[in-house]
Amino acid sequence: MRSSYVAMLASLGASLAVASAGAQQKYPTPKAGAACDRNCLVKLLDSYLAALVAHDATKVPIAANARLVENITPIKPGEGLWKSASAVPTTFKIYVPDPVSQQVGFLGVMEESGRPVEVAVRLKLENGRITEMEHLVARGLGDRNLRNLEAPRAAFTTAVPAAARNARDEMLKIGASYYDALDDNDGSKAPFADDCVRRENGMQTTGNPPPATPGGIASAGALGCKAQLDTGTFQYIDKIDDRRVTMADPETGLVMGLSHFHHSMKQKFVTIKGVPGVDKIDMPFDAFDLPAAHIFKVSGGKIHEIEAMGFRTDYQSPTGWETHAGH
Repeated sequence: MRSSYVAMLASLGASLAVASAGAQQKYPTPKAGAACDRNCLVKLLDSYLAALVAHDATKVPIAANARLVENITPIKPGEGLWKSASAVPTTFKIYVPDPVSQQVGFLGVMEESGRPVEVAVRLKLENGRITEMEHLVARGLGDRNLRNLEAPRAAFTTAVPAAARNARDEMLKIGASYYDALDDNDGSKAPFADDCVRRENGMQTTGNPPPATPGGIASAGALGCKAQLDTGTFQYIDKIDDRRVTMADPETGLVMGLSHFHHSMKQKFVTIKGVPGVDKIDMPFDAFDLPAAHIFKVSGGKIHEIEAMGFRTDYQSPTGWETHAGH
């Protein structure tokens, strides 16, 4: 959770992006009020990423009053990734299309100014137009992280057998329970499967081989998702705000959540329970926040895989959505 992770250019406003309607439009005009199904949402997400790289907001149907927040900063199309994206995601791509909420979530690796970055994207549609765009960008990924970001784990691209699928509403509750379990250091508050593995910014944080010499955070990193939370390893997380678990795809069993972690780091260690030879873990770090995105694989009512990303920012930072009601 501690990995360190917008160039801005005032050029193309959201209103300008849609003002060139008619002959200058570069995207199909959807029928007014028509809903976007799963395939439509995935195609829209791909078109959006391509438009970012083309630095051309007219390639996708952005509403005149659309809101865009990138790394907790409100910006306009033409700024942020709209200026700096240089290559679309190729091999690491995870989609969470949700026709019910008319949203699509995405986690993948693309290039910015020629360098790999991990991104989380959320798009929201109303009447066939994009009304909300959200980008999280994690930069400075090391080689070790990138090795785990070459392709998604199989679970994230595999359909759930019909008998093991959960209803959308149930999936959303399961995804939301993860944040309660993490915030309260209580693994019983979320239905973790025994095979649950979590990765964050490409780093595997559970289910690792035990260290040769017990001690430190490596010992906790050898545990499973539930057992690790029960040790108190994440006591340094003071609060998890802006929890938004609003996208789920029963077909693939994927749930996406967005959130904002706060860490005051007033206490420079955490006490550990249940790990032989480890009584505490030192935390000699300055205060910071971590806006984050998580995708959970849910099958048979349990969380089997977690893929997360986030970036480090100033403590008690705003979310960028404070003036945006209803996001």
